[in-house]
Amino acid sequence: DATSLATRLAGDSIAANLIMVGYASQKGLLPVSPAAIERAIELNGVAVAANKRNLGLGRLAAARPDLLPGAPAEAEPPLPFAELVSRRAAMLADYQDAAYAEDYRHYVNDIAALENSRSLGTAPFARAVAESLHKLMAYKDEYEVARLYTSGAFLEKLGESFAGDFRLGFHLAPPLFARRDPATGELRKREFGPWVFTAFRVLARLKRLRGTAFDLFGYTKERRHERRMIGEYRDSMLAMARALTPANHHIAVEIARLPMKIKGYGHVKERKYLEAEADRQGLMKQFAQAAQ
Repeated sequence: DATSLATRLAGDSIAANLIMVGYASQKGLLPVSPAAIERAIELNGVAVAANKRNLGLGRLAAARPDLLPGAPAEAEPPLPFAELVSRRAAMLADYQDAAYAEDYRHYVNDIAALENSRSLGTAPFARAVAESLHKLMAYKDEYEVARLYTSGAFLEKLGESFAGDFRLGFHLAPPLFARRDPATGELRKREFGPWVFTAFRVLARLKRLRGTAFDLFGYTKERRHERRMIGEYRDSMLAMARALTPANHHIAVEIARLPMKIKGYGHVKERKYLEAEADRQGLMKQFAQAAQ
């Protein structure tokens, strides 16, 4: 898990890039030596010491993961539930609009009220629902990719990481335009030049079309499935909240967290969904048995 490792040890997830390079190098999967990679870092002339360290962390993760520095002695305490909901709602307002965020807020607070009415602890079920529902509602479609690229943070990070002249290239597989690989049936990515950044700015402003009849991207199989997952999850969690007991409470929390396992895009996301769905079916049987 290079991203977690980078965040924990380097303080920034972008370090995952060189950690992965170091890992692959140590495994003998790259056609250049570690010394050559270090020299390339030196020639690039940006954050040389930090980048060499990240490269070394990746090599260590491959050769002797037991020697990696441990997690901080004191982990930060989890956010209070109200603050967690407030932050996630603010993100959803940026993602779509205030109404979308308020709908999320009302729903998770209703779940928390149902859990609280059964005196089942400090809302672990509602917390899991709040985190998972936010993930489902903020699915990364074309509008969101465009918004994230043009929000300012991406260009700021580029400026911090690279010096001199450089050219942006974007490897994308737009569902409406990408061709499928005849062998795998998966969408093929192709490179788009820096002009696509202008298209991103236009697309980011069209996010209010998301889910409407004018949303051309919303008619694809993947987008329809993502919207359907939101409704199915909400219905399932509401029914589960109404059936909570001390015996099935811990199982409900585990079920509520399952969407957090669904990661990636396209065929990768579909595979993760099927894995999570298999887990859900088994846990639902346990939940029903514990309720008897």
